Amino acid sequence: MTESITKNRQSPLTLRAMIERAYGKALIPEGDDFAEEITHGWFNVTYRIRLRDGQRAVLKIAPPADVAVLTREHDMMRNELAAMSLVRAHTEVPIPRVDHADLSRELIDADYFFMEYVDADNFGIATAEGRLSDEVVAAGGRQLGALNRELNSIVGPRFGPLRGPGSATWRAAFSRMIEDTLEDGARVNVDIGWDHDEIRAVLAENASALDDVTEPRFVEVDLWTKNSMIREGRIVAILDHERALYGDPLMEAGFTGIDLPAFGDPTDFMRGYGIEELSASERVRRRLYSLGLAVVMIVETKYRGHGETTTYDFGREQLDLLMGAFGRRHVTR
Repeated sequence: MTESITKNRQSPLTLRAMIERAYGKALIPEGDDFAEEITHGWFNVTYRIRLRDGQRAVLKIAPPADVAVLTREHDMMRNELAAMSLVRAHTEVPIPRVDHADLSRELIDADYFFMEYVDADNFGIATAEGRLSDEVVAAGGRQLGALNRELNSIVGPRFGPLRGPGSATWRAAFSRMIEDTLEDGARVNVDIGWDHDEIRAVLAENASALDDVTEPRFVEVDLWTKNSMIREGRIVAILDHERALYGDPLMEAGFTGIDLPAFGDPTDFMRGYGIEELSASERVRRRLYSLGLAVVMIVETKYRGHGETTTYDFGREQLDLLMGAFGRRHVTR
């Protein structure tokens, strides 16, 4: 089970009250075995729910109100609902139907929503467990690339958060993201292995490449294989839209392996997306996005209550690799 202090687990009694509000009294399940936690996520708690009539649904609950989260994670469930609305309105990308969203915080101290249960395999988990052929895995990677390109076809009014206020330029928006994460880390005394001013200096020296991004595009950000569902060799649902923003499509997770091999070979994803190679400017931008991801991975371990774990060490290794790629001397502990 993936443990994190952000997991806002609820009792069967409370879950029944939430189900009644969403589906009505007639569908409140009997007994206490109607909710099964889906355990591979790191942030929200998610349950697979069996209703009284046998239907299944998925319940997703945001972290408790009194648990500290990263600056970018405040009201993130509301961002996810906004993202899902945009995807449904402007694309044919398959996502679960939202059955009921409760943002009142009356029953519990957090936002939550119920959505359609998708009867399919988690693509990333099925791949890791060796249950899919190489051909299906490669085809699934290409499908994700094509679906991600369709998501990126949505054009926004500004750069940055979907729900505002945003920035006029991508340079300003992305720089704010990096600064927010560094400040989040400083707030809880996380040692990232590098002086924060060195991170800022790398960004400043390469920020001109960000100016090539002039149109704010919808960016899913978190479209890994584990955030997709596959059935009979086809991707049938994309999950977890909470980190979506308006920015540069090269920030998408599927491109991360270009600079960080530990994240997997991006070839199939890129082929599906329609990109073979990156220009010099695109390579700089992609490396900056990987740099930002590495800093987030390190800092968020403290906010999840993990302390110095293998996740923390992995983030440190990736940051060292990227800083080296930017010509910075490796720093040891």
